[in-house]
Amino acid sequence: MRSIAVINQKGGVGKTTTAVNLAASLAEAGRRVCVLDLDPQAHASLHLGLSVIDDQPSVYDILCGDAAIDDARSWVNERLAIVPSSLDLAAAEMELACEVGREVILRDKLEVDTEEFDFLILDCPPSLGVLTLNALTAVDEVFLPLQPHFLALHGLSKLLKTIEIVAKRLNPSLHLSGVVLCMYESSTRLAAEVTRDVDEFLQLQSRGGGVWAGAKFFQTRIRRNIRLAEAPSFGQSILEYAPTSNGAEDYRALAQEFMELRVGRHAEREVARAA
Repeated sequence: MRSIAVINQKGGVGKTTTAVNLAASLAEAGRRVCVLDLDPQAHASLHLGLSVIDDQPSVYDILCGDAAIDDARSWVNERLAIVPSSLDLAAAEMELACEVGREVILRDKLEVDTEEFDFLILDCPPSLGVLTLNALTAVDEVFLPLQPHFLALHGLSKLLKTIEIVAKRLNPSLHLSGVVLCMYESSTRLAAEVTRDVDEFLQLQSRGGGVWAGAKFFQTRIRRNIRLAEAPSFGQSILEYAPTSNGAEDYRALAQEFMELRVGRHAEREVARAA
């Protein structure tokens, strides 16, 4: 199973939109996918038509209580599941402050989960607190959505440093697998400049090795599309809400590129072993 944390400490860059629609596109392609919503705003849960009510278990009960992953998991369709969040999760940072091993609670819960998936996608909150640390210790890959804005690189070095520290101290298998540009407008000079800057930044970082070595700057760009903004209010992914829109087309292309990325790396490892 590939486990991916979709992360950016800056809000409004298309993080949740990417987590949900990438998951839906992978499921449409025949893969079994589980989305785990770690954001107290629960936007990923709402995006997929799920709202936690009454005593229904959520991620909060998994991190701060005795609930298992399967207790909270709901199925959107036969190949796509979600472990929902709720506003209660906002209290988790405080409640876990004095908890020993608080950074690995989610990892431990996932290790005993018996349901099999091809992909586990974690939608992280726009911060670098305990919830995000739980995500980074539980996954192998980090996926970074960026908006083509002049502030796109602001804070990126700090984020990569955090990933590096987690990889060094808590999760040696952690690495940045890819970066994707969202809300992209190819006709603007700004988008072209940011694209060039991000590409140069990743190439520079990769020369030093570490967790970002080999990170892919995806050729697929998620174009600005009003349908993507409308879909969450209907509790649907873009593939359900507007299956022929530019947004649906872009996320299908991104999912294909994302699946091929792993195939390429796996092939390289096999060649190395044969040699």
